[in-house]
Order: sequence, then structure tokens, then C-alpha cells
Amino acid sequence: MKVELAQIKGRDGDTAYNLARALDVIATCAADTELLILPETYITGFPTKANISELAEPLDGPSIQRLHVAASARNISVAVGFAEVCDGRYFNTTVLITPEDGVALHYRKTQLWSGERDVFEPGDRFVTGMWKGIRVGLLICYDIEFPETARALGQLGAQLLIVTNGNFDPYGPTHRTCIMARALENQAFAVMVNRVGLGDDGLVFAGGSAVVDPFGDLMVEAGREEARICMSLNPELLAKARKPYVYSQDQRMKVSGEVIEYADRRELLIPGAQ
Repeated sequence: MKVELAQIKGRDGDTAYNLARALDVIATCAADTELLILPETYITGFPTKANISELAEPLDGPSIQRLHVAASARNISVAVGFAEVCDGRYFNTTVLITPEDGVALHYRKTQLWSGERDVFEPGDRFVTGMWKGIRVGLLICYDIEFPETARALGQLGAQLLIVTNGNFDPYGPTHRTCIMARALENQAFAVMVNRVGLGDDGLVFAGGSAVVDPFGDLMVEAGREEARICMSLNPELLAKARKPYVYSQDQRMKVSGEVIEYADRRELLIPGAQ
């Protein structure tokens, strides 16, 4: 299973620039890449309360459609974030686009950071789906600072945690620790892809994109500059990590919520969420 991390710069509020860069990354990814991952809200950049109505797009909007066409041409899947509008509501959303299905999976960030709570609404569920014979789940940035988010995906059977990230200084070390812990706790692979460079208000994105194995060990870690990293994930490590004991079977305290099952997708609804 070959994944490629695209730790690249973006421009907040400049969809045309970000989309062009994303399409170029897709066009130039390695020949054997199966899954390409880009950062949080990469397509639109981080919106503000003033421009969210101009930037946000629906799941079937023009940017996602163009990404699907490009992904299909290369026969790869793409995970990327953008500002979503749905029925007049705005969400910080990450999608998994596959050549076969277009948007095969979408997740709306449930744990909103303080600087985005006046722009987005939180999502109301955690989601997983089957991809290439492995169950994947999506998380976004601040989500990983809460063990329950990844645990919810673990309860849904996730074997690969995909984290689109928009983490900035001085919090790089925090997410380095968190991503290793979330992989270890759920005995799953975790792939986290962050931005680099400057954002609005002088934010400096911390980079540090990483791949972590099911034992919680770093397989690779990027620095603070733009980087393209290709990694092979060996699914046999999942069984090895779970051989002595399986946390999901032994845990006595579960994340509460209704589980809904579809053909290949599982969702855990957050109790009381609107």
C-alpha cells in the first residue's frame, strides 16, 4: 500500500492557486502512488467569517469535481480538506476521493479550534470506509488532541487514520506526540499531512508531516520545508501489533454513540449533536 504525503504551501482564501497546486501534485505523484494526502482546508485555505460564503463549496462543487477528474486520470485516491457549505451551514471538511466513486468518504471536523468556531459548525459523526481492502478513518488537525476522536474510529474498525493538518507554531511538538499516541492506542497506521509556510495573521505552519506504524513508532517525519514523501505501508504490521493483545477488545469504556452501518461505511453519531 503506497501513500504519498504532500507537505506544501497554500494561500488562505485563494482557491484558484491552491487548486492549481493540488492538481499539479496529483499529476506529478509517483507512478505507484495509491493514496495522496494533502493538508487541512488546503483547497480553499482557512476562511474567515467575512469570506466563508465566497469560498465554501458543496461536496459536488467545481473544485472537488476537478480533483476527481485528475485523480481518475492517475488512478489514485486523494484525501484533502476544504471549506464545505451544506444547506447554508459551513464545515471544515476532509474528503477521500477515489477514481471509482468520487467522494467515497467525507468527514466534518468535530473538534473545532478556538480560532474557527465563529466560522464553522462542528460535525456530528465519525466515519470510516473500506479502501483497498483496509478500513480508513478521517480526522482533522485539532481532533487528534482528543483521544476519543481516534478511539471512535478505532471502535469502527479503522486500520489507517488519515489526518489532514493545519498546525502552526508553537504546537508542532504537540501534534508529533499526539499522532504517535493515537496510532499506538488504536493499533493502526496514522498518516498526518501538514502545511508549511506563512498563513494569515502571521501564522507559521509547523510542517512535521509524519507516518506512524501501529506500534506508535515514527516511520518517517518531514521537516519544516515543502516535502513530498512516498511510503509503503505493510498491512501485515496490523496483525503483528495486535498479536499480544487487542485494545479494542479489552477496553471496558467505549465511546458512546449510535453506530450506523452501510455497505462499506460505518458511522458513529455523537450523542446530542445537532
